[in-house]
Amino acid sequence: MTKFLIQHGFSQSKSDYSLFTKHTHGVFVFVLVHVDDLLITGNDSLGISALKSRLHSTFTIKDLRLARYFLGIEIARSSVGTILNQRKYVLDILQDAGLTSVKPAKFPLPKGLHLIVDTGDLLSDPSAYRRLVGRLLYLTLTRPDISYSVQHLNQFLQHPRQPHYEAALHVLRYLKGTTHHGLFYPVSSNLQLQAFCDAD
Repeated sequence: MTKFLIQHGFSQSKSDYSLFTKHTHGVFVFVLVHVDDLLITGNDSLGISALKSRLHSTFTIKDLRLARYFLGIEIARSSVGTILNQRKYVLDILQDAGLTSVKPAKFPLPKGLHLIVDTGDLLSDPSAYRRLVGRLLYLTLTRPDISYSVQHLNQFLQHPRQPHYEAALHVLRYLKGTTHHGLFYPVSSNLQLQAFCDAD
């Protein structure tokens, strides 16, 4: 696949080898490759159609048209914009943890929580904690609201303790009440980045 795309004028990203781009005079096409799935987008509809035809003649592909679900990310479009979320992924995490009927929490971590490395009993099975934090890290793709909490929990992967696991379960309780959250990209946008931070 890499050889094929490069032969057809695409450049492979140096930061993500699964991303290929073709850009000429303001016209671009992006191809994201994951095993045997391709996500193709850009502002050149003719170029995308031509690429699909070439791919089909070389590899025999199945065109699923507009993307609706890719790598656990749900994609919903309307006349006002596009929403990316991982609702099903969140529900799967909750089910695996046995927390589908738990009472939702209002915040990702409890107020005033101070987690440290050596307080609390060591977990008998640290792999469960590591797997949960890994799944939460993937969830931050569309849930920046939990990024701080998950990065904080990620610091304790080597020797996770009971308070760390309880904090991770609290993040899950927060997710229970916010399964519909995601990223919204409006059709008309000035693409102005805004950031907010705590004063200290």
